[in-house]
Amino acid sequence: MQQDLFLLKYRNLLPYQGEVGFYDGFLAQEVADLFFKLLEDQVPWKQEPIWMFGKKVMQPRLTALFGDPGVTYSYSGIEMKALDWIEPLAEIRQRLKAHTSVDFTHVLLNYYRDGKDSMGWHRDNESSLGKNPCIASVSLGATRNFQIRHYESKSNKIDIPLNHGSLLIMAGESQHFWEHQIPKTKKELGPRINLTFRKLI
Repeated sequence: MQQDLFLLKYRNLLPYQGEVGFYDGFLAQEVADLFFKLLEDQVPWKQEPIWMFGKKVMQPRLTALFGDPGVTYSYSGIEMKALDWIEPLAEIRQRLKAHTSVDFTHVLLNYYRDGKDSMGWHRDNESSLGKNPCIASVSLGATRNFQIRHYESKSNKIDIPLNHGSLLIMAGESQHFWEHQIPKTKKELGPRINLTFRKLI
């Protein structure tokens, strides 16, 4: 697999059943600063309702989807139609392709306004992502703690600070056997933009 060539460069953070690679300096600080400002200003952010435990609630963050035309993306009861690529996202996509050799087709953006915004435990295992998807997560803005744990045993929890300009790759069987979240925090934090690039089939 193409992403395996990327993951060979980095220590696998998972003990078994999947691969997670982390690169803290994917974007230089001044480049990450520029992308953060451009995306904060240019993306039409929305707060969407989702189904959780049989109830419809508003997501504790803002979102947007960009990608190739003709394919929608669905999760948690939401069906999102991709907006056309804008220049900052297209450039990051090209940087990721050069870095990983993966042709990502879409990017889901999450805007965390402060420490109260979050993402609960979940797996990116929708059928539209294929059997063993490669997810490339680029972080911009405030550092947030990314947590991953084994889905069945809820053990082997790993904490990874996702810094400004960092890149996290989840690949192989990771979405079958591991779940991840961005928990709330009481710390005074500025905003964060997370870009999760994926290849829809």
